[in-house]
Amino acid sequence: MDERRLRALREETLDWRFKAIPPAAQGMRLDRWLETEPLAADLDTPAAVLSAAALEHNLTAMASWCAARNLSLAPHGKATMAPQLWRRQLDAGAVGITVANLPQARVARAFGVERLIVANEVASPAGVEWLSSWARSGARIAVFADSVEAVAVLARGGPFEVLVELGADGGRAGARSLEAAAEVASAVRSAPTLRLAGVGGYEGAVGDVDGYLADLAELFAALDFEADRPVVTAGGSAHFDRVAAVLGPLADRAEVVLRSGSYLVHDHGFYARLTPAARGADAPRFRPALTARSRVLSRPEPGLAILDAGRRDVPFDQDLPLPLDLDGAECSQISDQHLFLTGAVDGLGVGEVVRLGLSHPCTSFDKWTLIPVADEEGRIVDAVRTCF
Repeated sequence: MDERRLRALREETLDWRFKAIPPAAQGMRLDRWLETEPLAADLDTPAAVLSAAALEHNLTAMASWCAARNLSLAPHGKATMAPQLWRRQLDAGAVGITVANLPQARVARAFGVERLIVANEVASPAGVEWLSSWARSGARIAVFADSVEAVAVLARGGPFEVLVELGADGGRAGARSLEAAAEVASAVRSAPTLRLAGVGGYEGAVGDVDGYLADLAELFAALDFEADRPVVTAGGSAHFDRVAAVLGPLADRAEVVLRSGSYLVHDHGFYARLTPAARGADAPRFRPALTARSRVLSRPEPGLAILDAGRRDVPFDQDLPLPLDLDGAECSQISDQHLFLTGAVDGLGVGEVVRLGLSHPCTSFDKWTLIPVADEEGRIVDAVRTCF
């Protein structure tokens, strides 16, 4: 990756663009502020904080698990949109970064990611122009296609790799049958600027995960690829164990690429319930790495505390935040700038800080331009810049 651009993130001046920085940090360069060994407790609220220990645990656990099974990992960048974290994943052995659309791909290329999987269809002329320019500059670009029409759009540019996407009824994109997928593959092979490099899909949106993955393996076996080691890619953050079980046997003749992204941060709700380890499967046990700090603004009535975090600060699409140190309390309602904490809250006073567990990393990171990273003693040792 581009070391100059990564270094520039740590040289930015802390100002009004960054929520939660304390007054003492205003006007300082980020790297200079970090040298003062600031404390997470000194952050203004609401604040999001990453755990350095949990990040390191999750990073190494997933990398080791994949390596032991001869699986490649191209983590989905949309989970964090944080080039600093992408760099750590690549350094730990990831073969590339996955993105879902062209804006995400532009961020990845701006920071020098050399191998990209665009796990989606690209149907715009501008998108094809971007892909083509990166491929011509030497980057390795692979993009999904699920129809002959989609291939026709991609064929206006190139050269880049195409992965035939297999879908399922009621799912998202993806050819709805093996026969339709074979027609897509034939169209790719007929396009001079495209190269049929593999197959891919997303198992998280289907009911019969193993059946879908078996169909993906059957599609792989049926096609004649234009690559020495074609790609088979699947694997969100909930069923990567099944991808390893069903597609892993193909690793002797294919590059089996997982695209899990949320493992690095994990959470206290959505993925805590859904990851393979939560189901008792043979998979790493991740640690929640992201929490929020929120302050009591008001105690307007018994059994109710109003916190200063709202929809602009914490995710709410899967679960409301979870108070971590308050037995018998729960978050019951959220508005743009307020969070309702109910239950056993009568010991809380105005101005006290509550630590919150969050659910769904993908809708946590987008609310913060800068997220401090703290060690186990509460010292801020780094800060992650997001690029949404």
